[in-house]
Amino acid sequence: METTKIALFKGKKIRKTLFQNEWWFSVIDIIEALTDSIQPSKYWTAMKARVQNEEDFQPSTICRQLKLPAEDGKMRETDCADTEGIFRIIQSIPSTKAEPFKRWLAKVGFERVQEIENPELATKRTRLLYKLKGYSDDWIEKRMRGIAIREELTDEWQKRGAKEQKDYEILTAEISKATFGITPSEYKKVKGLKRENLRDHMDDFELIFTMLGERSTTEIHKTENSKGVSKLAQDAKRGGRIAGIAKEQLEKEIGRPVISKKNFLLKQKSLKKLK
Repeated sequence: METTKIALFKGKKIRKTLFQNEWWFSVIDIIEALTDSIQPSKYWTAMKARVQNEEDFQPSTICRQLKLPAEDGKMRETDCADTEGIFRIIQSIPSTKAEPFKRWLAKVGFERVQEIENPELATKRTRLLYKLKGYSDDWIEKRMRGIAIREELTDEWQKRGAKEQKDYEILTAEISKATFGITPSEYKKVKGLKRENLRDHMDDFELIFTMLGERSTTEIHKTENSKGVSKLAQDAKRGGRIAGIAKEQLEKEIGRPVISKKNFLLKQKSLKKLK
């Protein structure tokens, strides 16, 4: 595999190199792309001096000097940072290009590198993708736990007789109806979503009750050694109802419904208006 590459962002060349199974990017190239500075190295030097007293941002800890091809064609040591480090750096650079750059970074920074041999890399990249999109660390933790619970459930479905994609959709809908009173497609309409992933637009409570319904269903399958889609669907209703009862009790206590019309797209628009 080639270990150094040139990526393009809006016509600007950004050098990257593979280090410890991750892509590391030239900090100078990124500064030039974001600021259009004719002296990006001086900008970087001034920036390092400016942030040296910030507790959560120490360039010396997030950057490494790695060899990249210079203009003269020789390999020279260059300040580089991985995707998470670059994300932190661009937070300190006032630029109208910051948001599109984050999306670009998400695409070019997460190429699969030995994920088959080391699945933890895929999990790490998923976390970083959510972080790049602007999700909070607390939300990301719940979302990642939800992904793990969902994978365990679908593994059980596969082992116990669910074969077609339609089977998974039916079983998922049964849990959702028993938990929230609506199917996933109806839920998306409530939130004003179309092709987006519904769970990426759920708040804490919505994620928690989704997890409870799915984890309960998995446990019922295992306890009763369920077989066949018909029995799995019965279990799904029971597992979803466990979460539904808990949801109803919470709603009585807090005086409002758990299902919300809010979605992450609306949250991002609100944040942009505040800036």
